[in-house]
Amino acid sequence: MSKAGTLARAALRGVVEPTARWLLRRGVTPDAVTVVGTVGAVAGAVVLVPTGHLFAGTLVVWFFVVMDMLDGAMARQRGISSPLGGVLDSVCDRISDGALFAAISWWAGMNDRPLLSALALFCLVAGQVVSYVKARAEAAGLRADGGLLERTERLVIGLVGLGLTGLGVPYALDVALWLLAVGSLVTVAQRLVAVTRSARAHAAAPGSEDDDHP
Repeated sequence: MSKAGTLARAALRGVVEPTARWLLRRGVTPDAVTVVGTVGAVAGAVVLVPTGHLFAGTLVVWFFVVMDMLDGAMARQRGISSPLGGVLDSVCDRISDGALFAAISWWAGMNDRPLLSALALFCLVAGQVVSYVKARAEAAGLRADGGLLERTERLVIGLVGLGLTGLGVPYALDVALWLLAVGSLVTVAQRLVAVTRSARAHAAAPGSEDDDHP
């Protein structure tokens, strides 16, 4: 995770940790929080953003996105790490991110802004690719961590631009989406470089398959 993402999570930890304990004491599971957070974020995005309620949509989506931190805190406090929970969390992250940028594209298209609509779709795809590179690398036993814009940064930039546009700030969303588009491309390149280096290190390590010659 980048420094900005780490700072953002640290700022919210004082609220997240006590809330996680409160929910656990009442029998709520981390997976339930994951699903509720995803449903809420998707509903807030597709109902409020295309209808022009940009600031309200920003607040609703942000509230439910914070649950992405809440379920992780609950799992840590419970002391149980579930592979299924990890997969569910990753899938739900992709769904909520996709819904947000699809809703932005929908709103832009309805307001005769085709370039902004296309840019939002580009950010949607690029963000998914950033996450996919890391997932495929880890599945292959390699590493592709870090990069300029991870999920936390992408959401912060996108939601700030959306919210400011809802408050009447001109071109706020345009600037945010251009930053996301360029930053996401850089992040994809950074992660591909990281995978390449990890693969070379793995191949050069003693005992690797490439060294097992008869």
